[in-house]
Amino acid sequence: MIKTPVYMDYHATTPVDKRVIDAMMPFFTEHFGNAASLQHRFGWIAKEAVEIARKKIAKAINAQPREIIFTSGATESNNLAIKGVAHSLRSKGNHIITTQVEHKCILESCKALEADGFRVTVLPVDKNGKVDVDDVKNAFTDSTILLSVMFANNEIGTVQPINEIGKVCAKKGIVFHTDATQAVGRIPIDVEAMNIHLLSFTSHKMYGPKGVGALYVRSKNPRIALEAQMDGAGHEHGLRSGTLNVTGIVGFGTAVQIAMEEMDEENIRLFWLRNRLQEKLMRIDQTTLNGLSVERLPNNLNITFHNINSDQLMTEMNDIAVSAGSACTSEEIGDVQYSHVLHAIGLNGEAGRSTIRFGLGRFTTEEEVDYVADRINNVISKLRTFSAVGVL
Repeated sequence: MIKTPVYMDYHATTPVDKRVIDAMMPFFTEHFGNAASLQHRFGWIAKEAVEIARKKIAKAINAQPREIIFTSGATESNNLAIKGVAHSLRSKGNHIITTQVEHKCILESCKALEADGFRVTVLPVDKNGKVDVDDVKNAFTDSTILLSVMFANNEIGTVQPINEIGKVCAKKGIVFHTDATQAVGRIPIDVEAMNIHLLSFTSHKMYGPKGVGALYVRSKNPRIALEAQMDGAGHEHGLRSGTLNVTGIVGFGTAVQIAMEEMDEENIRLFWLRNRLQEKLMRIDQTTLNGLSVERLPNNLNITFHNINSDQLMTEMNDIAVSAGSACTSEEIGDVQYSHVLHAIGLNGEAGRSTIRFGLGRFTTEEEVDYVADRINNVISKLRTFSAVGVL
């Protein structure tokens, strides 16, 4: 018997793993010290817990612990990376490059910098949401200081050619930032081998708590200098002032450790479940898969059900949690926005508003996949029948 509602919106957020909760619990009550209070044992314990988590998180991307800066989440990390580099390197240039399919916090940060006198080039992507490395090369100018390209897209799952892009940036001496929010814990990442200078990610996408994230800042070859975006007592090497969320950081570290230990086995399972769901849904008439079929997040599926309004579809199947796009762009309940990512890959407004994103995860079962596929098939048949007879 399937327990409803069935959750298939793991790109928006994930439930906290019980093992993560167990690791966090003592830091709510017993070990509640401030990690900056180093005059007594409570502070020492908190500080040690933070540094243990920092090591776990650094190890996951082949970074040094000192290169991990804790933030409130990926949005803050992205803002700190984009604005911090721009302001730090302003004397060397004022040109920033990004792509059409970035998260809104990247695009909005770039807009804010444009208002401050910076020039921004937004590169197009192909029909699968992939940026052309030649377009990246051709966009470079003598004043280019930063390139920001998302590692794996949060809507259509497309994985970008990060290795090639990193090599180009290293050769040109341009700072390379990637928003790896959806990638860490799902795709092997090596910031050294990939020539990544700045990398953003967050806890709640990998079965950790909300409200805590991290920014990797390369410390050598080359050392990346950032201008802090928040004034205060100079926590986190002066880059992010504010009392550390010790409990959240402990959970974050545990979540990353679990994700890395189980990634290979979990990816095999998720590939299989995703492909099973995809095969069943693509049997429905007038459906289109969005994004790459291979170079794609293992748990992502984005499908357009043509001539079906996604808002109406989700209303009819309210026992299933899916999404019509990024959770970060939803303005109010039931208000389905035409995704800028879908627009960038060539979908018109009608097709964009007929698209559903499925995000599978650690607790998704085969039975749930089959249930979702059957429910969607039945609901779409019903909606199309009603439409044909003029009821809708």
